[in-house]
Amino acid sequence: MARGSEDTGHSEDQAYRDPTPTQPEPVVQSNPWEGLKELSDLQDQKGDTAATLDPINDPETWTQAIRVLDEELIGGPRKLNRRQLAQKLGVSALSVRKLVRALGFPNVSEEEPVFTNSDADAFATMIDLVRRGILNEETAISLSRSIGQMTDRMVVWQIEALVEDKMNAEGLSDPQARREVVQMLPRVVDSLEEVMAYSYKRQLNSALQRLTVRVEAGLAASARGRDGTEDDDSLPLARAVGFADMVSYTSLSRTMSERTLAQMVQRFENRCAEIISVGGGHLVKTVGDEVLFNAETPEDGAEISLALSKALSDDPVLPSARVSLVWGRVLSRLGDIYGPTVNLAARLTALADPGTVLVDQMASNALADDDRYILIPQPPASVRGFGEIRPAMLLRGTGEGIEID
Repeated sequence: MARGSEDTGHSEDQAYRDPTPTQPEPVVQSNPWEGLKELSDLQDQKGDTAATLDPINDPETWTQAIRVLDEELIGGPRKLNRRQLAQKLGVSALSVRKLVRALGFPNVSEEEPVFTNSDADAFATMIDLVRRGILNEETAISLSRSIGQMTDRMVVWQIEALVEDKMNAEGLSDPQARREVVQMLPRVVDSLEEVMAYSYKRQLNSALQRLTVRVEAGLAASARGRDGTEDDDSLPLARAVGFADMVSYTSLSRTMSERTLAQMVQRFENRCAEIISVGGGHLVKTVGDEVLFNAETPEDGAEISLALSKALSDDPVLPSARVSLVWGRVLSRLGDIYGPTVNLAARLTALADPGTVLVDQMASNALADDDRYILIPQPPASVRGFGEIRPAMLLRGTGEGIEID
């Protein structure tokens, strides 16, 4: 990120180490939600609650509610355009644009005043990490993108959960529930922010534990079931990779109401996330009717796979699932995992019968001597991109498996 104009000849990393920009102007502290509380009190006095607040009938009141929330959530008035923000930070407008895009914010014209002093503080924090040589620019952008993508999904999730709660608990329509959520946000946003900061540190600690403690088991198991000729041998991480795919999701979704479908998907995600977490695995992502997970050892992957298959088959609401497990190597980037191992795991789910777990040859070899598992060879199958494979069905042997309290 270069200092000054975009055509400067200075390197971007060097520009980050320029003198610290002028400190932002002090902001007078006050109750950040006072304006919205007064608006809500006024509505109560009129007997006009959020449930009847209609932007068509009362556009001024609705606009005022949104305006109050907007200013308080972003930390003050929007008074800086991109060039002014860049000057304040001592970097180029191009550098600011890179951070804005990395965080997932909408593109705006260079002259439009959309940034606040809080924006300047946040951007300065990331820029300072580069100026001090702790990060290079590429890493700073990548970390910013991780924050932007995760928080974007998180706030959408939270708003939809609050809307659904209002609809179910108070019998409101979707538009009414959304207006009600706007009114209630001041009462929950600080608490949610506090829990988010707490959870971030706990999750970071869990990741460190996986790197330092549980990785030893993964390294010890990394060569099991392999002969050195596999096409993923150049990839760095040995992982058990699995998919769980709901059966008949497409046909079911066509017959369900929007609310029923949302409840089913949420129940599926929650159940899978709980089992994967308790089993010591990592939920990589959820895509509609399937989840992708990984674990450090074949045994952890097997326990999670069996628990998912049983829990989803036993669930009175959810359809059963096809589950796959592959032992191999992956590349981990941008919060996702890549490589032939992931592709094969996805292909195996299509071969599995509902309520069963299919594993590949390497996972089968790695688990063969463990009496906790029974492996039943299946007929050879031709899989696109992999040729003929010899999967096995994984069943419970001795032991009870994962316990969900």
